[in-house]
Amino acid sequence: MLYGGAAVVAGAGIAGYASGEWNAPAAASGNADRPGVADVMADFGAKGDGKTDDSAAFAAAYAYAESRISGGVGHTVIDVPPGVYLVTKPGALLAGDKADKRASGLRFRGAGMRISEIVFAPKSAKDAYLCRNNNMWSNISFEGLRFTSGTPGASFFSSYSTGWAQNYRFSECEWMGEWEYGLALDGSNNNSEMRWEACRVGGAYRKAFLYSGLSKRSEKREQQDQFLNYWFTDMTVTYDWGNFLEFPYGGSITCRSGSYIITGRRPTPHPEYGFESAFFRFPRASHFDSVQRFHAEDIRFEIRDPAVVVIDCEWNSGTVHFNDCDDTSQSYKQYSDGLTAHRYNIGASGPLVRYDMCQLSGAHQYRPTAGAQLPTSVRYDMCRIVDHAADAFVAAGSHDKKFARFVDCIMPG
Repeated sequence: MLYGGAAVVAGAGIAGYASGEWNAPAAASGNADRPGVADVMADFGAKGDGKTDDSAAFAAAYAYAESRISGGVGHTVIDVPPGVYLVTKPGALLAGDKADKRASGLRFRGAGMRISEIVFAPKSAKDAYLCRNNNMWSNISFEGLRFTSGTPGASFFSSYSTGWAQNYRFSECEWMGEWEYGLALDGSNNNSEMRWEACRVGGAYRKAFLYSGLSKRSEKREQQDQFLNYWFTDMTVTYDWGNFLEFPYGGSITCRSGSYIITGRRPTPHPEYGFESAFFRFPRASHFDSVQRFHAEDIRFEIRDPAVVVIDCEWNSGTVHFNDCDDTSQSYKQYSDGLTAHRYNIGASGPLVRYDMCQLSGAHQYRPTAGAQLPTSVRYDMCRIVDHAADAFVAAGSHDKKFARFVDCIMPG
């Protein structure tokens, strides 16, 4: 049975639809049983055998979904049945390049994590993205899919927004292989309200899984501080190397529950990062108000290598809060007491840094602003610190450490 109103494009029609020869007549020819559901295998001829190039089938399914836009709403669910789908064409899964045809609502539905897999293997990795949203779509969801980079250095999703692209949701999805970017956010406004639930981030990232502030097409980079509100819940973040979140611009980030592990180190030094890989990297000082907010809760970190960084934050204001987190699993290793996996710039306006009910290894590094009179802006409350007493735990060079306060903490010695 052919689903999703796409039955009329079977056979020779599929190639025509994928090549753009059809001007969307199929939108009015839906299957009455399941209107608006397009199956890439049953309706568009994808093989899902891991060998056949299924780019044309995915491009056809997306073109069909685009043809059904009406009243500013997308009316289509794209189904990806069990299988391994080889895709070589950038933008085959999502080619949202028509900003004058804005729409809200597009759903990609797989059969489950590792059950439905898309292997993206473009001929050239440079600037190759499996998905593109150029200020055309909002409210996009991906469910039960695995995405694998078959060409090292390819990228998953390019999102360019000047006010429309926003509200993405990923549920029970997984990323594998070596990527340049997972998601790269560019533009000047929105690119906001994005949620990941029960997903697994694997593979490796030359830059970052989520990079906010690409600034390749942004006329005023500081406007990218409008990129706000990212939620990660019940995640398994277990990848080889690279950065998980990197935010030159934008912010307001929450990570709740999960296991966060970087299993290796970069094979060669990166010109910006060296051999280091960071879960959370915030490399710019000045931002607009309400941007500099980060919260991590109920997370178990494993620091398996001295080149692993939990957080490196250069904010000059805002708040950073770790609640009920633990990074001590590797504290038995010789390098543990020499770690500085939590790093902050600290100045007259903060940021305010707080750790509650956490178990912490190594030392925390603070880089005071030269000449600044520092208020009490760092607090450890009911924490267990395994490697150092308070004075050695707060590493601040020659600066006094009165900016840090310990309340009812347990320390060695």
